[in-house]
Amino acid sequence: MKILYTAHASSSEGRDGHTKSSDGVIDLALSMPKSMGGAGKEGATNPEQLFACGYSACFGGAVAHVAKLQKRPIAHVEVGAEVSIGSTEAGGLGLAVTLNVRIPELSRSDAEALVAAAHEVCPYSVATRGNIVVTLVVLD
Repeated sequence: MKILYTAHASSSEGRDGHTKSSDGVIDLALSMPKSMGGAGKEGATNPEQLFACGYSACFGGAVAHVAKLQKRPIAHVEVGAEVSIGSTEAGGLGLAVTLNVRIPELSRSDAEALVAAAHEVCPYSVATRGNIVVTLVVLD
């Protein structure tokens, strides 16, 4: 792989600590959600929210990239990501993702084809393939 960019971040104290990017743009308190037995501190985030932000942004970029390659430029794509964490049969924790994609100017079938093609090339999709369940939903 030819490296184009490397992000640097660090976290301390796990899910109830702090995370920060090396450039200081991201500088956030972390708190475990109440539904997982944590404090759910107001104004704090968690790894699942951060993953949802990253995946939704990356997937939107992949949709636009594939649309351009297919000579089907689109003006707008909106991706909502739902990242769920839960217990697995093996006794640990696992993730599941639902990507809700809206491409207003395409028919449902064209949007579904574009979303499926983007899922093949999106770096987050490639990284998670075979590791977690990712559900793609095309919205009207």
